[in-house]
Formats: sequence, structure tokens, C-alpha cells
Amino acid sequence: MTGNLFLGLDVGTQGTKGLVVDSDRGDVIARASSPYDLIPGLAPGAAEQHPETWIGAVRSVVQSLLDKEKVDPKRIAGVGVSGQQHGFVALDRNDEVIRPAKLWCDVSTSSEARELSERYGRLVPTGYTASKILWMKRREPENFGRLRWVLLPHDYVNLRLTGRKTMEPGDASGTGFFNPRLRKFNRDEMEQIDPQLPGMLPELLPSSAPAGRISPEAARDVGLLEGTLVSSGGGDNMMSAIGSGATRPGVVVVSLGTSGTVFTYSESPVIDPDGLVAPFCDSTGGWLPLLCVMNVTGVTEEIREAFALVRSSDLEELTDEASRVAPGCEGLMLLPYLRGERVPDLPEATATLLGLRPGLLRPSILFRAAIEATSLNLGWGADRMRELGIEVHAVRLVGGASGNSLWQRVLADVLSAPVHVIREPESAALGAAIQACWAVALASGHATTADKIAGRFVRTTDRVIEPQADSVAFYRELGERFRKEVERIYARQR
Repeated sequence: MTGNLFLGLDVGTQGTKGLVVDSDRGDVIARASSPYDLIPGLAPGAAEQHPETWIGAVRSVVQSLLDKEKVDPKRIAGVGVSGQQHGFVALDRNDEVIRPAKLWCDVSTSSEARELSERYGRLVPTGYTASKILWMKRREPENFGRLRWVLLPHDYVNLRLTGRKTMEPGDASGTGFFNPRLRKFNRDEMEQIDPQLPGMLPELLPSSAPAGRISPEAARDVGLLEGTLVSSGGGDNMMSAIGSGATRPGVVVVSLGTSGTVFTYSESPVIDPDGLVAPFCDSTGGWLPLLCVMNVTGVTEEIREAFALVRSSDLEELTDEASRVAPGCEGLMLLPYLRGERVPDLPEATATLLGLRPGLLRPSILFRAAIEATSLNLGWGADRMRELGIEVHAVRLVGGASGNSLWQRVLADVLSAPVHVIREPESAALGAAIQACWAVALASGHATTADKIAGRFVRTTDRVIEPQADSVAFYRELGERFRKEVERIYARQR
């Protein structure tokens, strides 16, 4: 290796985060972030960002990291990129972006998703890329006529860093027309969207292969050294799996971010006949059975903003007050589907508040109701994974809300499993840096595994949140009520 530093970037929905790790010490030595938002004023259900927004944020984050005293660009041996999954980046024949990217949380393509589900004979979630491509063909034929390349968000960032267009199996698993068993695209399914689509996908690389090296243009733009290796990267969930140690069987991870996920490593594909648990490949050569819900921290943030409790000190006080509210929130129950939902499959749903009585519209009660609701929804998904034979004896918690003590407690009781918190909450950025370290090691002729390298970086805190028997029983009953209310209220949408 030419250096002992590795840079990981996580290009997300709410911003881009980056960190630099020292492979000799196994520590994070620098971090930076750059926030952004969705394009405002779009039609209901639409969620879009322009890819140039991501590039501007990457430029800002990398330059901030390189300004840190401990970060010498000459010591950076590799770069890895994590990106929000499923987003449709449409390029013309000159590699220019045709229109803003439709994101994973865009549910304006729900009718196209239903149509593809009927054609394919299996569930194609609205969030997947496939429905967004069909949507463009139907709704924007002029733009579709210009379409030459279909990329995912992290693929586009890799293109801008290396000048090469590539994909890898982990992120490709979320397109909707990828066979995870065989690790290849399903040509027939692609042609059902458009006969030209198979020729619009870039080269599919193994996750262990590099996407390329920093190009002269990228070196001038972001300040990294020309020729620095860029690993294949992957979707944010795949990178978070690496950054939380889900690189071997037995590690179950719950991620609390804008969306929420439950996932684990598997040595063979896990296929859910109902399509609720995604049969993803991971980004190390294994598989990553994963359940994703669309509404987690966005729900609690909505409540904080409604009461103008947006400072970090406000969050601490609100969490403390909500912790003193009795479980069950005095009968108040939130069905938290502000952005529709993926599991259960309710892309057109809106949120519902039940059991409202005088005195219950207090911030602390609503905040706890949001935490309980999103946790119950994740618990519903975890139960589905158990039905498929995936054991959930203990979980590792990652993501932006992983440090919230109330969420930790509620999840331990809802999942009936001890909760361990990962020390590094930015597990996707860490996973990207670890993957870069792995790719550089392989390129240098060192036979190793991603799991061995992850073991040097991934650590949990000393605190373990054990489930409490009385609360487990209470939330089991509350979960049954939650599911019945979802079935009753959204029956026509299922």
C-alpha cells in the first residue's frame, strides 16, 4: 500500500458525510459533512435531487477533510463511496445529466411499480429504480429519447471521480431487474421496460474490484491525488453492513436514519415469497437479506420542527421528557407513514393519529408516539425475517438516531433482543473506507477478506440495553394492535 489512510464518503438523502481512517490504528482521524435537501415544490409524492448537488457536497467534504492537520493527501491510499440506493440517474450520450434524479423515497411511480409487479409475478417496490425508468418513458418521452446510460447515485459519484461507468452487485440488487442468486441482470425483465434498456447499464464489477482511479479532472476538482484507487463502493445499506460488522453470519443490524433497515449477512440468498425482505447481494461477495421502512427519523424531525424544537439541546430535553411518558402514550397511536411506506407495501399512504384526546397533543407524547410507531413497524419487519429463518438474538444499532437513549430502550423491548450500539454512528461512510482498504490490499497482492479488515475498525460501546420482560409483553400486545389498525385503515391500498 502507498499509504495508511482511507477515505469513505456517504452520499445520502440529507447530506454527504465523509471520514478518514488510519488503517494502522483502526481509528477515525477526521470527519466532515455537507447538508442539502430535496428539490422543493415538486408534485405530491415526488422526491428528487440533482446529481450535481451531490458532487458539490463531495467536493466540500473532501476539501474539509484535506484541511485537517492529520490528513495528508499523499497518505490516502484509497477512496470508497456509499450512496443512497435506488435513485435513477439518467445520462445522455455525452454523460450529461438529463434531469434530476428520482430518489428511493419518490412514490410518484407507484402505478408503474404495480404494473411491473404484475408483469414480473413478484413485488417490485415503488422505491426501486425500475419503476422510475418506466415512469420517465411514459411521462417524459422527450427525456427518455435522450437516455443513453442508467446509473445509481453512487455509480454517478464514482464516474465523476474516475471517469468510468460501473456498477456492483450490492447496489444493483435494488434496481428491480437484477437476479441476486446469479448476480446478474435479468435481460427479459429489462426488455419489458424497454428493448434498449439492457444496453444502457454499465459494466458490472465484482464488489472486490476497483471502480477505477482518481482521474486528472477529479484530482483538480476535489484535491485528491491522481491515480488514487477508488473501490467499487455500494449502496448505503451495503456499506453500513461493512461498517457495522455484518460481514459474517450472526450479526443483525438495525439502522435508524431517514429510512430504517434491518439486515444481516448471509452466505446464501434469502428469498421472501412475499417480497417484503429484499434478497440483496452485499458488497463483499455474500448476500444481505434486508428489510427497509421509509419512515423513521423523518417522523420525529417533523414533530420537532412543528414545535420549533430544532436545537440539539432541545432534542436532549425532548427525549428526557418523552422517556417519562408511560409506554403506550396514554392510548395515542401514530401510524407513521408520512411518505407512504415500503413495508408494509403502502406507497400512497399518509400518516394517521389514533386515540387523540384532550391534553395528548404535547411534544413529549407525540415524540414518544413517533418512536414507538417507527419501532413497531421495524419490529413487524423483524418478525418477518424470523419467519424466514433469520435469527434475531441481539442487534447492533447504527445511524443518526442510534445514540438516542429512548429509541434504544424501545427497540430492545419491541425486538425482545439486547441492543448494542456501534461506536461509529456513520457506519456507511466507515464501511466505504473499509471497502477501500480491502480493495487496495487485494490490488497489492494481499489475500484477505472484508470481514478481517472490518474487525480492525468496528467496535461497540460498553453499554448493552437488555429487554425488560414486562415491557416486551406490553409492546407485543401494542404491536398486535398496531398491525390491526394498519390493516383496517389502509385495507383499500393493499
